[in-house]
Amino acid sequence: MSSDVVLTAALRNNLLSLQNTQNLIDKTQLRLATGLKVNSALDNAQNFFAAQSLSNRAGDLSRLLDGIGQSIQTIKAADNAVSSLLNLVEQADSVATQARDALAGGSTEAIVTGNRDLSGVTNVAAVNGIANGDTIVISVTDPDSTTAGALVDFDTVNGGQQDLTITFNTNDSIEQIIAEINDNNNLTERKVEARLDDSGNLEIKSLNGGDVRINFVTAAATDAANLGLAQALGFGDQALIRADGGNGTNNVEVTALGSPSLTSFALYEASGDLAERSDLISALTDSAGTALNTGINNAGDTFSIGINGGTAVSFTLNAATIQSFIDTINTNTSLNELVEATFNDETGEITIRAVDASVQTVQIGFTGNAANDALNIGFGTHSLVTGTAANAQIENLLLGSAAGELATLEEEYTNILEQIDALVGDAGYRGTNLLNGDDLTTFFNEDRSSSLVTEGVTFTSSGLGISAANFGRIESVDQAIEEIRLATDTVRQFGNSIANDLAIIQTREDFTKNTINNLEEGADKLTVADQNEEGANLLALQTRQTLGVTSLALASQSQQAVLRLF
Repeated sequence: MSSDVVLTAALRNNLLSLQNTQNLIDKTQLRLATGLKVNSALDNAQNFFAAQSLSNRAGDLSRLLDGIGQSIQTIKAADNAVSSLLNLVEQADSVATQARDALAGGSTEAIVTGNRDLSGVTNVAAVNGIANGDTIVISVTDPDSTTAGALVDFDTVNGGQQDLTITFNTNDSIEQIIAEINDNNNLTERKVEARLDDSGNLEIKSLNGGDVRINFVTAAATDAANLGLAQALGFGDQALIRADGGNGTNNVEVTALGSPSLTSFALYEASGDLAERSDLISALTDSAGTALNTGINNAGDTFSIGINGGTAVSFTLNAATIQSFIDTINTNTSLNELVEATFNDETGEITIRAVDASVQTVQIGFTGNAANDALNIGFGTHSLVTGTAANAQIENLLLGSAAGELATLEEEYTNILEQIDALVGDAGYRGTNLLNGDDLTTFFNEDRSSSLVTEGVTFTSSGLGISAANFGRIESVDQAIEEIRLATDTVRQFGNSIANDLAIIQTREDFTKNTINNLEEGADKLTVADQNEEGANLLALQTRQTLGVTSLALASQSQQAVLRLF
């Protein structure tokens, strides 16, 4: 075109070279500015897309790494809870073991201890409340007898069962009275023992594992005088008037149990089979098939139970089954916070036990609708027989020495179980609670084809198989100890399991970090520029550019010579 500038071939070559050099300088400056030798697919499509793939995977793994880290924290939270849970379970084991020791120790001796210092008394008849001729009558049950409720016979010479009667005579010292009790009417094997404890209090206990009853009888034969005798000997806060159902004069007595609970005979059906919960109280027999109860066929035939001498609660026995009998006690608001009734299906025994440490004595009674109605299921030492209709027969029972301690231990055990449940409820992390049934899935690769499932457990008290506290029987305490020890093994095994999972996840976390670094390093090798190389390239290009400009100037000198012609 006429408007084109006419350049020589040399100028054009120099100009093209300068343009190429400038392009290279621009690229090198871009690489230095960005640090990348491949900034887009235009630079190097193969390297660009390969690096992008590596970077994308590294990014996906980085996001998984956050999840792996949270899984580690979840397991750490569960492991911390397991350690605390073990402490609580071991504490429950300690309480149950204490209960077993207390129950075993308190189940061997029925003991009545006074609260009056009698040491040094040389004439018991001179003590206010004791008169010449007053007596105490001691009865002891025979746990080895095949006859339910049989008493020890302290007179092997005369026929019939004879109690041990101790008479207070003028000038008898307390030591002579104790010696007479310990003589046991010359029995070859003593069944009862008396002594003064370190405080001088009179202590009377059975030696055969049976229950012991002390009846206070004065020459005056009045309730007031009998109570005065009990008070004089230090038993005034334990002995109560025992109504005799209209059979004669009331008795003032106390019955100490060898057990911290009231336990019936082994109860049977008339067929000879062990009693069931649906059996009527009126139809129960002992193991020999002998009927235990008589005339319980009217709404007026009632059973009563009182605690610590308080107001008794009465309910009818007519048409009452074993189950309704224990339900009536357990649902009564005046009783169920103090005592609990249970039935052992394996032994056929009804048990009434203290669930509050304040319970020391239990008063049981029977009122018959007709004369000679009788109730005798094995609580205490009496067969409760009504001599006259509508008169109550009552026996005052002093629970074994361990009753209060067992009730306290049972309360402590229950509190521990509640704390186990509370701890498990608080063991979660970000909505996942491995100790309360939740599972944890940890993913290790971007397509989620590699993962680890940490299976959760239910470690509440019920989930661990730990039953509610029942320290009334040695069998139930042994069961509690067994449950606790199985729970301990279960918790420890789970602790080992999550520790293994934690180690695996931490190993995979380290592997994932190294993989991310490897991927990023690989991407960098494809796209990152060598700053030293690019710096050297820029210096070389700048030098080339300077030389190109000089070369261009030299190439234009021939044209400049034309100017000299003008």
